Amino acid sequence: KSLISLTERNKNRQRKKSKRQIPRFSARYRNMSSPSERSVTLEEVQKHSTPDDAWVIIDNKVYDVTKFAKMHPGGTKVLLAFAGKDASTDFQYFHSIRVMQKYHDKLFVGSLDKSQASKDDGEDFNIVKMIAGNKPNMYGEFVPYADPNWYQGWNSPYYDESHIKFRNAIRPIVDKEIIPYVHQWEEQKEFPHELRQKLAESGIYQSLLGGQWLTEYCGETLPGGIRPEQFNWFHHMIAVQELNRAGSVGFFWGLCEGLNIGLPPVIHFGSDYLRNKVVKDCLEAKKNICLCITEPWAGSDVGNIQTTAQLTPDGKFYIVNGIKKWITNGIWSDYFTTAVRTGEAGMKGVSLLLLEKGMPGITTRRMNCTGAWASGTTYITLEDVKVPVENMIGKEGHGFKYIMNNFNTERFGFCLQSVALARVCIEDSMKFVHKRKTFGKKLIQHPVIRNKLAQMVRQVEAVSAWVESTGFQMQNMSQKEKVRYLAGSIGLMKANSSMVLEYCAREAVQIFGGLGYTRGGQGERVERIYRDVKAMAIPGGSEEILLDLGVKQAAKYYPKSAKL
Repeated sequence: KSLISLTERNKNRQRKKSKRQIPRFSARYRNMSSPSERSVTLEEVQKHSTPDDAWVIIDNKVYDVTKFAKMHPGGTKVLLAFAGKDASTDFQYFHSIRVMQKYHDKLFVGSLDKSQASKDDGEDFNIVKMIAGNKPNMYGEFVPYADPNWYQGWNSPYYDESHIKFRNAIRPIVDKEIIPYVHQWEEQKEFPHELRQKLAESGIYQSLLGGQWLTEYCGETLPGGIRPEQFNWFHHMIAVQELNRAGSVGFFWGLCEGLNIGLPPVIHFGSDYLRNKVVKDCLEAKKNICLCITEPWAGSDVGNIQTTAQLTPDGKFYIVNGIKKWITNGIWSDYFTTAVRTGEAGMKGVSLLLLEKGMPGITTRRMNCTGAWASGTTYITLEDVKVPVENMIGKEGHGFKYIMNNFNTERFGFCLQSVALARVCIEDSMKFVHKRKTFGKKLIQHPVIRNKLAQMVRQVEAVSAWVESTGFQMQNMSQKEKVRYLAGSIGLMKANSSMVLEYCAREAVQIFGGLGYTRGGQGERVERIYRDVKAMAIPGGSEEILLDLGVKQAAKYYPKSAKL
């Protein structure tokens, strides 16, 4: 039964700010190769060869395209030319497998009789496959370097059976219920918000918060049936990387970026009153939260924020005035973890206040950015917003410290996303070069293309190893040790990860050519990632700032006794 089995009610209901419907999920999760499915002979297919009754064969599966022909993006006649015939070769050349993932249930008639079926099944629509053998960690399609190497038979000290179960529970959902719809969500700059709640019911949503499972707020339901005490940073890493296989920063950020960076300050430093008010509802996806730091005047320079919070004479409220810009999820958030100036200039005068949707004076509007369209990037104006003093997060004047405390986790998340997106570039490039032909050869036969792939792979595998090693430190170091040892290293790693992603995205677009320059179609993920690259390189600390931070941290702890 599909995890994302959404109701069909109110089909014609339109959102206030859009006349277009946000695409919904399929109501069924059907195994595309069920042994009970109908068997169809080639002779029967050949009888359905007219515009009013058209069947086609694609990879030994038979589809009725009579009604679909009018919607075919390449034109009706092109499709109907294959009515009653096998269209596998041409379909694979011009289309992605994701097309049949999306339309299979609507068009499927049956499977071609085994005695007449082609020996070459082409691309198997049943994407998630376990290979029998003595290594249960082996998983996926086994496209070289498209997944972390422990998926493809390598030994690893980081993962155990619980990680295998956890991963195996998440990927089918991403492949069936998310990837086929992401392009439409991105184009419409929003996705079905019911998705958060559905993912929260399974525990996937909560696993995106970090490396600790907060049973008090999250309950005891986790993907794959693992126990709360088994959950660690590597489960979190799997969840982040699997969801980023959708190849959309906008979708992933729209889903959970506010949770990732806006909720931790409340959890770690908020009063019991604030935690009880906010945390459980956010982790159950009943409410949304965002982090409001960046302003037109201050980005990486957090200590320079201009938004003010002045205490009223009776000491009961703060009056907040200012502007926040590029705030992820702000447009649909219920809570705003907001950096404000309550004291002197510089970092010592910064505090964190929790603002709430509905407080008079808060205005939000969507921003149009190069990429990450579905993330809800928002411009927020705060005019005489009256905030109870009980909404102060932690102590007044300690906001800068709280913000810095969260940066390691936030930047580590950027690294996970960049590596996953870079692997998508490799995966789609590998698949494309094995079917696309130029000058009588498949692209993989051209040395210049193999060199592009080699350059992509060597960089991704190196940064992936760095990320996993750092994940082990995140799991085992104390908070004090993380501040001492990881702040500079993670800064360098984030800068390196986004640079590697940018390289891979560019090379993947070059490999796809015009298809990589076109929204939608075979190059959909590659084109979108290329637009999203700067969302990895700038937020959370720009590459330039973090490269400098890494060296400054090294200089800070340089031993004076070391002599040349």
